Amino acid sequence: MDSNVNSAQGPKLPDRINRLSELANDLWWTWNTRAREVFRKLDYTLWRQTAHNPVRMLQQISAEMLALAAKDERFLAVYDAAIDALDAARSARDTWWHHTYPDNPGPIAYFSAEFALHQSLPIYAGGLGVLAGDHCKEASDLGIPLIGVGFMYPQGYFHQMISPEGWQQELYERLSWTDAPVQQATLPDGKPCIVAVPLGNRSVLVSVWKVQLGRVKLYLLDTDLEENAPWDRELSARLYGGDRETRIQQEIILGIGGVRALKALEPQPAVWHLNEGHAAFVVLQRIRDQIEQGQSFETALQDVRRTTMFTTHTPVPAGHDAFPFNLVENHLAGAWGTLGSYRDQFLALGYYDNGTGPLFNMTALALRTAGTVNGVSELHGQVTREMWGPIWPGVPDDRRPVGYITNGVHVPTWISSELARLFDDYIGGDWRERHDDPELWAKVREIPDEELWGARNALRQYLFAFIRERARLRWKEERVSPPRVVAAGTLLDPNALTLGFARRFTGYKRPELIFHNPERLMGILNASRRPVQLVFAGKAHPADETGKHHLQQVYRRAIDPMFGGRIAFVDDYDLHVAHFLVQGCDVWLNNPRKPLEASGTSGMKASINGVPHCSIGDGWWAEGFNHRNGWLIEGHASPHDAGAVDAADADALYNLLETEIVPAFYDRDTNGIPRRWLQVVREAIISVTPRFSARRMVKQYAETMYGPATRQLTSSR
Repeated sequence: MDSNVNSAQGPKLPDRINRLSELANDLWWTWNTRAREVFRKLDYTLWRQTAHNPVRMLQQISAEMLALAAKDERFLAVYDAAIDALDAARSARDTWWHHTYPDNPGPIAYFSAEFALHQSLPIYAGGLGVLAGDHCKEASDLGIPLIGVGFMYPQGYFHQMISPEGWQQELYERLSWTDAPVQQATLPDGKPCIVAVPLGNRSVLVSVWKVQLGRVKLYLLDTDLEENAPWDRELSARLYGGDRETRIQQEIILGIGGVRALKALEPQPAVWHLNEGHAAFVVLQRIRDQIEQGQSFETALQDVRRTTMFTTHTPVPAGHDAFPFNLVENHLAGAWGTLGSYRDQFLALGYYDNGTGPLFNMTALALRTAGTVNGVSELHGQVTREMWGPIWPGVPDDRRPVGYITNGVHVPTWISSELARLFDDYIGGDWRERHDDPELWAKVREIPDEELWGARNALRQYLFAFIRERARLRWKEERVSPPRVVAAGTLLDPNALTLGFARRFTGYKRPELIFHNPERLMGILNASRRPVQLVFAGKAHPADETGKHHLQQVYRRAIDPMFGGRIAFVDDYDLHVAHFLVQGCDVWLNNPRKPLEASGTSGMKASINGVPHCSIGDGWWAEGFNHRNGWLIEGHASPHDAGAVDAADADALYNLLETEIVPAFYDRDTNGIPRRWLQVVREAIISVTPRFSARRMVKQYAETMYGPATRQLTSSR
């Protein structure tokens, strides 16, 4: 067994299955069917009780159960196949990256403030983290030598509890290290990797943890060391916690500490990819390193720019971190080193005035120091070029150096096992390796309606079984009130048309839009023969009071008898909940205020599972909607009148439900099959899976950014 594997307490593994712990601690298992089956077959009850966390399973499982498994030939066949596949995934040289870029000179460093990999490692808040996690998983599948860098966050992101009045309450719990698939990162001499980061007039020590994802490694930074002052130990405690001063210190640790950690652990990266502006201080450390090697500031900046890529994710001004210059100078006081005489030149790289006065803006810093910049959808690329025009004075919109690579989702992670089995039968066993090929998906039309409808019904049943079980546990363990049990979804009908709305609760996403005309909605939901129901889930940022008010209002609708128990709010939204929702709902609802949705990915996850998208034409849906694969909410009102826009969009949504969506779902033939509905389901799968997959996305990053940069580096050596 790998000596670095998490040494959690638990019964000793029998020799015949002694690599179970190694398998559990490599998150490659999360998207490999054979590996997941190992743990399901080992102890299915414990698998469910631990929320699909095999690390925790192996601490709690009995020695007797392990002994039986070690003698069970059927289990051993699944175990051996999974171990063989894991070894192949880690060691294979016959990969897309190797064939495309055989002279690749070094790793790609990928910096992100959050990574969503599995619910057992709660170091993510939402879409940015899910995108980063899917990017890493696909890089592993393609053989791209990517190394992620982020934060450990010992307290993670908050658990959400809802008060009897419907207000969100945040609960932070320290991560149980033995329950998580992490190991201490070690130096070549076997010692733990700890780096020092200058912060203000002091030095903060940062330990480094490692997460394995097949071929990809993720390094996570943590300041919770005894040698640090109590306030410094808290710097990496929570994701997006604290005030502006805490935030800038976190971003200095991520950027400067991340570069120093990679220098200690890995060969020099060929490419540095900054996923959002939080990581932009990477360039400060890299420029300093170049100057210490004798380069001028201008030459160092040019070299850094040539190998730096930047992806921006939000057109919402509040999503771009900006700090007063005195705060930046105070906290960077010890970081300048030989860069000190160039301090003013560096600070000028972050200078930006969005109309409220000049600040040091992390996105502006990244835009000025990256060689290639991209938005995350075609529309977002356009918005970014307009939004950040002052960065390139006198340059027309279409000449500004911002491209776009539309986001995608990691198909093996998000596809349901029911649909995966249908794809195996009707598309072929190699669809997982070829799923970005549009021609492949035409074979979905060969799946019989009866089988496709059976799979969709099964997924809806799984969703409602999950909702009921969560409600039962809340009732039993937390003694929640009867209204909360109702709000959790216990009165929902597992055969009714179910719309899902699950995302971060914030104003621009308009979670209450569907309630614009409560009486009209009540008629839609409570139609005697064609009922409709709504399932909501999501968290508001702890500092977003507006988002919390939206959430509270949705909760109040869920307990309002006028809606007849047709509305539910599923609390504590995380990756585990997300899988049930994007697979089990019938329609995925999205109604942001255009153009504030940069891309969005939840609708992609739903569509690949045959859950058609119903959305405003913003983000990815502006590219993805083809008139056959879902529905476009298209109200007509002046964009300068927010109230009129809301009214028009709500009216358009009601019309879609009344005239298209509900009739298509309930129009059944003599065999009870909704043929017209299944045409939309098929088209959603066929049109979205290849085009909006992480495989297409990551290949595009490789072909437009990683590959050219690595080739340029090779030719310069």
